[in-house]
Amino acid sequence: MKRIYVTGSRGMLGKALVPLLNLEYEVRATDLPEYDIRDGSSIIGDIVSFSPDYIFHLASMTDVDGCEIDPDQAYLSNTVGTRNVALASKETDAVMIYISTGMIYNGRKKYPYIEYDRPDPVNVYGSTKYQGELEIRKLLKKFYIFNTCWVFGGGKEDKKFVQKILKLAGENKTLKIVDDKIGSPTYTLDLARTIIDLIETGQYGRYHCVNEGTVTRFGLAKKILEIAGISGCELIPVCSDEFVLAAPRPYMEGMINYRTMLMGLQPMRPWEDALEEYIKDPA
Repeated sequence: MKRIYVTGSRGMLGKALVPLLNLEYEVRATDLPEYDIRDGSSIIGDIVSFSPDYIFHLASMTDVDGCEIDPDQAYLSNTVGTRNVALASKETDAVMIYISTGMIYNGRKKYPYIEYDRPDPVNVYGSTKYQGELEIRKLLKKFYIFNTCWVFGGGKEDKKFVQKILKLAGENKTLKIVDDKIGSPTYTLDLARTIIDLIETGQYGRYHCVNEGTVTRFGLAKKILEIAGISGCELIPVCSDEFVLAAPRPYMEGMINYRTMLMGLQPMRPWEDALEEYIKDPA
C-alpha cells in the first residue's frame, strides 16, 4: 500500500480529503500544533521518517488580510514552509501535491484565467503562495500544483462565505454583498476527488482545479439563499469600496480547468450543482 503524508489535515480541504485517501492509502495526517511546517528540521525529519510516496501539502496561512498585516509570518508559512516540505519531498523522492490559489493572478483580466496566463499577484497572500510554487519548481521534478478559489465545505465548522451568509441571513433583514468581484466557487469534496484522480497519472505540473462556472459574491449569495429557501432577507449589491480591507482583492479570480480539458478528462460539475448538494447535505 502506498503511503501519503498530509500537512494541514485539519483544515477545510483536509477534512474532505483525508477520509478519501484512507480508503486506498496508508495516511499520516498532521497539523498544528504538533507539526509545524515553519520548523524545517522538525517537519523534514518527520516526513523523512515516514518515507511517503506522496506528500499532500495543505498547510497554509489563508487569512488574506492577516497576510497583508503580517507579511513576515505569511512568507514564513506559505513560502518557507512550502520549501521545507519540498526539501523533504526531494529527500524521500516523494511526489509533492501543493494547493495554491487563484490569487496568483492580478485579476485584471475580463475573462476567467487559464494555466497559461501570467501570474502577477496583487496582495501578500497571493505573492507568498506563488513564491511557494516557485520553490517547488526549483527543487522538484515530480509535483502537482492545484490552483483553486472560493472554496466551500466543512458543514457547520465552515467559517467561510457560505455558512456566513446562511447565518447572517437568518439574523438580518438586509445584507450588503459585494457585486464587483468574480470567482469560481469550489466544493472541497469535488476538489479532493479530482486531485486523487490526477495524482497517479504521472502528468505532473500545474492545474486549475475549480467547479465549472463563475459568479460574483452577490450572485453566489443569492444562490445560497435560493437553495436554502430563505426569503426573509434582502440582498443589496454594493461596490467592494464600501468595505475597508487590509489586502486588495483581484477583480477576476475565476478560472477554467484548461489543462484537464485539453487532456480530455471529465470536467468538474457546475458550482451551482455542487453548492446545492453541500447546502442540502453539508460535508
